[in-house]
Amino acid sequence: MQSDVRHVVSQLSQVSKGFTDGDHYHQVLDCVDLVLNTGDTIALTGPSGTGKSTLLNIIAGFEKIDTGELRLLNQPAKEWQDSHWSHFRRQQLGIVFQQFNLLTPLNVIDNIRFPLQLNKLKWSSWCDELINMLELNDVLTRPVETLSGGQQQRVAIARALVHKPALLLADEPTGNLDEKAGQQVMQLLCELAKAANTTVLMVTHSDSCANYMQRRWHLEQGKIHE
Repeated sequence: MQSDVRHVVSQLSQVSKGFTDGDHYHQVLDCVDLVLNTGDTIALTGPSGTGKSTLLNIIAGFEKIDTGELRLLNQPAKEWQDSHWSHFRRQQLGIVFQQFNLLTPLNVIDNIRFPLQLNKLKWSSWCDELINMLELNDVLTRPVETLSGGQQQRVAIARALVHKPALLLADEPTGNLDEKAGQQVMQLLCELAKAANTTVLMVTHSDSCANYMQRRWHLEQGKIHE
């Protein structure tokens, strides 16, 4: 049974981040405050180059903040070492990329199994449910590079959710799909995230994709507005 208890999955407090380009300093995030709770689905929109992907990378630990505080599952992440970050990403995080980033030497089912093997988990009824909902039964033994873009994105979603992560980060997950395939992927992503009680933060330029999320945040000039 899915729990109705809501917890803070990720919290940013007064987080700032910038980059130096030659003699110029670019402020990307300016004292950003945000909270992601269990079960939230949030679209992050804004002009290109405003730092949306940077924000995802900070939450995933791929980039460091300049000032402020990042908390994940109610733990301050400032002092986390690489091993702690690896543990968090392996067990609690799912990521869906625009470019799919599937493991091309492997077939579909081995791509989906990969997070289970990392976490020493067994195949479960949830895995079967994922495959059925994403309509992947007929392609499980096919090399992923032989699939259509829509099929590859479905495999990427299955891989990201198979271990029921607390948090799913999606960066333009429908950016390489046509409109029909994109709408199908969004509907399935929302249904499966709800079933897994997974929090979703999705970067998108698409209003139609953003409308699938419960809430929308807009990032511009270093600030988030809802």
